[in-house]
Amino acid sequence: MARIKRGVTAHARHQKVRKLAKGYRGRGKNVYRVAIERVEKGLQYQYRDRKVRKRNFRSLWIQRINAAVRAHDDSMTYASFIDGMAKAGIEVDRKVLADVAVHEPEAFASLVDQAKAARVSA
Repeated sequence: MARIKRGVTAHARHQKVRKLAKGYRGRGKNVYRVAIERVEKGLQYQYRDRKVRKRNFRSLWIQRINAAVRAHDDSMTYASFIDGMAKAGIEVDRKVLADVAVHEPEAFASLVDQAKAARVSA
């Protein structure tokens, strides 16, 4: 029985790893043993940072909403605005609120007024 040689499959596997390592510096891009380590670490960072991106965007939306609320009404904070929105029964997520605050200030001003009225009446 003929001996099975693995040259083709090994080469394909190495190529796959080196393709993922494109753009890395030094031996990390072309030496298979080093490239495996760098690629695995890169995939770990990628997985982690997909979660972190969601946190960062939520934080950005909150900052934008807070700035817009304070620009409209000096005495109102982000927390009191969100509380007023809940009491008014307005269910809009932070992503949309931030977008409205940036692109449609008049509409956002009416939301701030409604939230303020709901806090006063409650």
